[in-house]
Amino acid sequence: MHSTTQLIELGAIILGLGLLGAVAVRFSVSPIPLYLLAGLAFGSGGVLPLTTSEDFVSVGAEVGVILLLFTLGLEYTADELVTTMRTSAPIGLSDLALNAVPGVAAALLLHWGLVAAVALGGITYVTSSGITAKVMGDLGRLGNRETPSVLSVLVFEDLTMAAYLPILTALLAGAGLLGGVVALLAAAVTIGLILFVALRHGEVVQRFVASPSREVLLLKVLGLTVLVAGLAQQLQVSAAVGAFLVGIALSGPLAHDARQLLSPLRDLFAAVFFVFFGLHTDPADLPPVAGVAAVLAIAGVATKLATGWVAARRAGVGPAGRLRAGTALVPRGEFSIVVAGLAVGAGTNPRLGPLAAAYVLILAVAGPLLARSADSLARAVAVAGARGRRP
Repeated sequence: MHSTTQLIELGAIILGLGLLGAVAVRFSVSPIPLYLLAGLAFGSGGVLPLTTSEDFVSVGAEVGVILLLFTLGLEYTADELVTTMRTSAPIGLSDLALNAVPGVAAALLLHWGLVAAVALGGITYVTSSGITAKVMGDLGRLGNRETPSVLSVLVFEDLTMAAYLPILTALLAGAGLLGGVVALLAAAVTIGLILFVALRHGEVVQRFVASPSREVLLLKVLGLTVLVAGLAQQLQVSAAVGAFLVGIALSGPLAHDARQLLSPLRDLFAAVFFVFFGLHTDPADLPPVAGVAAVLAIAGVATKLATGWVAARRAGVGPAGRLRAGTALVPRGEFSIVVAGLAVGAGTNPRLGPLAAAYVLILAVAGPLLARSADSLARAVAVAGARGRRP
């Protein structure tokens, strides 16, 4: 009986995602906000909670993030990654300062303590690579001039989180400075090892994965990506970072074939990820923290717009592209939820979870909408500027 109910729920979820996707296509909008709101409606405290398929949805959500970041990594080679990291360090550090400070300040003003401040700073800092990758793909902007600037910021953030998460975990566990240093060293060694393999032995990885059979190629690429992501997470490095670096290791025709094969799976599991977030948010917990979340969200939009604008301007991109870059960086999502989950699970202030959920939900919905309207907004600003210059 349990398996029958589970199949019915899974079928309803996937069919519902298809119907929501059709609505999004009909009105030429991103489906991400619809997926999030659907999860909110059918999750804990929603109108019709779904429970028996929770394990599948949980694993599917993790796979969705992994595949989103893997396909993002396919866009660049290892040499391009290293060059990007060298040139984007000033922007990355500015992004860290601009976006972590509001979260830290809010927690301290609310008297939640230093550890909660460190956690909330991470929640407000990091862009959702998954949502950003999905939106840029949906809008056909992966080949735009501003895209490398956006990706350089995302990569810097993801690698920063690879160092941040072990430190936060040690603080939450009360391990102290030594425990944080040990965790950070383990993360650095893991990232360095994956990067070394990608830079120096990428051709070996490609020969291992390559196959004339599309079925074999699909199984090899998917298996390697999920395996490396899992190992990275086991070593206190984000699974998303591991998946991204596997994508970096593959290039040329193999990357093209891998992208074609995995795109349908990516779209399916990415949709499951966004629903999963909504399913685990109780609507009743949101109103008490909605005011603080709204203030943080407004600050988050402003700081990410500034980050994207400056990053794209450094790359010689025009005003419209700068605005597109800024709006692409607005969404928060998977990393923010991971940070909130760690903090709440360790017994930090219980209001941190609902606050993070409300904050992420606002920006996960607002981000895709802002990204879609970026060109129209840029034209409006240009027209207003032209009028203002007239004598």
